[in-house]
Amino acid sequence: MSDPLSSFIPLIETERLRLRALRMADWPTYAEFMASDRAVHMGGPHAQTAAWGMFCYDVAQWPLMGHGSLMIENRANGCCVGQVCINAGPLFPEHELGWLLYPGFEGRGYASEAAIALRMWGFEVLGLKTLVSYIHPDNTQSRRLAERLGAVLDEVAERHDPMDLVYRHIRTTA
Repeated sequence: MSDPLSSFIPLIETERLRLRALRMADWPTYAEFMASDRAVHMGGPHAQTAAWGMFCYDVAQWPLMGHGSLMIENRANGCCVGQVCINAGPLFPEHELGWLLYPGFEGRGYASEAAIALRMWGFEVLGLKTLVSYIHPDNTQSRRLAERLGAVLDEVAERHDPMDLVYRHIRTTA
């Protein structure tokens, strides 16, 4: 039986990564991450019920809005290393480019490679002119990544959490 969401959710490949739809097999690792202290910059740690709602939201955005979350999979070994997403809707004032890496996969360039690929997809396929990344001020790793991606701090942008910093990614013509 074919995947009923395959018509909504793209498969994006880079040299090292496959950005693919979420699967039920991804749930245990996702839930563990969301219950850990690693989720502190995403409003966590989260109880399992809240994490399940977030997991379902990540999938539901695709048929509802034409974008959402993709798991980051290492093409060489099939290991899922994290997630990258374009979020929008009632919880986000603007289209957000977000990312997370599971423990042990930091420092290998996975998040930047995945974010660049999904950002390009958002600009080229969705026609977005800008994306933002909402980042907690204490999340120095994500702040550095946003800056390496060329995003600039936008101090006047609307945000759903007044504590968040907003980094703006602007589509450039090359």
